[in-house]
Amino acid sequence: MTRSLQARWLGRVSYAEALVLQRAIHARTDDDYLLLLEHPHTYTLGKRADPAHVLVAPESVGADLITTDRGGDVTYHGPGQLVGYPIVELAVSAAGMRDVVAHVRRIEEALIGALAEFGLAGAQVGGRSGVWIGNAKIAAIGVRVARGRTMHGFALNVDCDLSMFEHIVPCGITDAGVTSMAAELGAAPDMATVVEAVTRSWARVTRRLTVEWAAVANSRVAEPESVPSGRRPGWMKVKADLGPEYRELKRLVHEQSLHTVCEEAGCPNIYECWAQGTATFMIFGDRCTRACGFCLVDTRKPFPIDPDEPRRVADAVATLGLRHAVITSVARDDVPDGGAAAFAATITAVRDRNPGTTIEVLIPDCKGDSAALDVIFAARPDVLNHNLETVARLQRLARPSAGYARSLALLARSKDAGLVTKSGIILGMGEETVEVRTAIRDLRCAGVDLLTLGQYLRPSPNHLPVARWVTPAEFDELGEFARSLGFAHVESGPLVRSSYHARAGADAALAPAVS
Repeated sequence: MTRSLQARWLGRVSYAEALVLQRAIHARTDDDYLLLLEHPHTYTLGKRADPAHVLVAPESVGADLITTDRGGDVTYHGPGQLVGYPIVELAVSAAGMRDVVAHVRRIEEALIGALAEFGLAGAQVGGRSGVWIGNAKIAAIGVRVARGRTMHGFALNVDCDLSMFEHIVPCGITDAGVTSMAAELGAAPDMATVVEAVTRSWARVTRRLTVEWAAVANSRVAEPESVPSGRRPGWMKVKADLGPEYRELKRLVHEQSLHTVCEEAGCPNIYECWAQGTATFMIFGDRCTRACGFCLVDTRKPFPIDPDEPRRVADAVATLGLRHAVITSVARDDVPDGGAAAFAATITAVRDRNPGTTIEVLIPDCKGDSAALDVIFAARPDVLNHNLETVARLQRLARPSAGYARSLALLARSKDAGLVTKSGIILGMGEETVEVRTAIRDLRCAGVDLLTLGQYLRPSPNHLPVARWVTPAEFDELGEFARSLGFAHVESGPLVRSSYHARAGADAALAPAVS
């Protein structure tokens, strides 16, 4: 059977986050991936690099310096450079060996083919890897092979700042220069066009007839048109249950000055969940430092984080007698650690007060700060949830302060820390079904165990419009697709939200560990 190629354009991604994502895909799937992206200014040292080939203090020119596990010497990554990470299975030769050299030659062939589409004659040079134009390198290559699968890859100079190469000895080569497509053509080619050419050429060289493609938009895409005016479809109607259990939980939440995402985000399941004595507590107040296009939460300047809040949440969990507590928060980019320490304190307080209660947290991305995330991971929540929210193409429209690759890297880090990991997608903002399947696949490759899929509801006329109502049958099909990929538990339906049936999901994921 012919394998398909999972090709992704991720935009600008930090080197550290891209490496986490590479490693997750390398370890958790045998699918062929081609990750395409740009890095901020970064110098990397390969396993055979001579540190003396870095000629200046990297920070003095606004760059990071990272030691990595690829082959080769020192190289530069930066804006305007197309970085590609093919994660593929290498064929076994008749002698039982993996042919790494053949893999490098394929990369060179693919890049030469892509350059030819722009009228550039790239070439291979005997004894030297990469792609050359005359005596100048236009693309560097450095790879690593582990367990028969590849990591790292190539860096094609499209329209990058070539002066950044003057601060290193590129690839340890002293008798040659570097060039770029812009320098050779006299004008900068469009990055999106180069990305498409490289993807086509790589698929041709590797004989992949089917390419499953997803791309993060480089700019804010147009908002989808709203659905025609009229009533919501019948499957979106919710019956209000204002019974005694609902009223008692509402009284407790307000009496303790607590916030719940159930109220703040206008969740349609509030009556069902509160009638069953379950709620999702929202810490750090009710004001968020981000303005996502789908979310109702207040975006005025937030108040200081309350140091007594962990105790009050723990007391509320005890009063309710919850077996599974869900805790989320607004984003607090105004706090250096994004609220990580306060999140950890809340987890600890709830666990100390309620030792029999499992704890699920739904966290923001803390701007991808690995040290901050490690503080939350070290508190050992039973379930770590971070929502991807939408497909790659709509990220900047729906969550302009977040990132597709950043969220996937966060989830991969959570799984690497040994946590049960969860994420969710809301549908109906203009995505295509194939894009949803691609995002689901990426979440599974990142190590996600639990998945929620639900319908977007427009919270106000100032928010993104609903593009369409996804039918229950479509949700069933997507749920079955997700289960076929190996998720431990999937909730997929029009009224599903992140915390819907959270306890059932946690039980499904945690049961093997305690059996």
